Amino acid sequence: MTNQLKTLRGCTILYFIISFIEIISEYFSNKPLIFILKPLIPLIIIVLYLIDSKEKNKLYIVAMVLSMVTNVFFIPSGALFLFYAIIAFLLHRIIIIYLLLKINPIKDFIPFLLATAPFLLIFFYLFSETENIPNDSYVLVIVQNILMSIFAGIALSNYVMNDSKQNSILLISAFLFVLLQFVVFIEKYFMIFELKQMFRPMAMLLNVFAFFTLYKYMIETEKSNNN
Repeated sequence: MTNQLKTLRGCTILYFIISFIEIISEYFSNKPLIFILKPLIPLIIIVLYLIDSKEKNKLYIVAMVLSMVTNVFFIPSGALFLFYAIIAFLLHRIIIIYLLLKINPIKDFIPFLLATAPFLLIFFYLFSETENIPNDSYVLVIVQNILMSIFAGIALSNYVMNDSKQNSILLISAFLFVLLQFVVFIEKYFMIFELKQMFRPMAMLLNVFAFFTLYKYMIETEKSNNN
């Protein structure tokens, strides 16, 4: 085994160890550990990508830095921090969508629109049934729902049109992100206090695997393009 593979395997193991400790910290609301570990998760993804990738796409790295910022702002419970977290997440999502469209440009809009429509309906139904969204977050939440639906629509339509390994990985990542958005939305706006202790560990678990599969998609796509 080469040194690169050993380092990659070591960083992967470290990623899941830190992620496991972070999920436990979320359950017990251990703020000091959360502040330390939560930003480390996207940071290790960046390290994994830099080790594993030959192309080292700068936009993807910027997107992961924005993910670090999002994770930090999601730690506190205040409305202002949530506002900044959503902005950072939106910028992250815009960059990722741009990357996906650059990798696989949409050639037929019909499958894309059909794949996107169900996600839009679900997200906007949930939005319409929610009464606790602050007025200054309305527009941001709407944009977030649209971007998440576009991301999921791209992943689903790519998979349906071309059932390749990288598109399968992207579809898994997209559905994990969709579930993550549901969990975060319910935690932040539905105020189900008796279940609140479960939402953050659940969101973190989805976050860990969603970003790991997205990293795997980037690597698999680069390998496919080089062959």
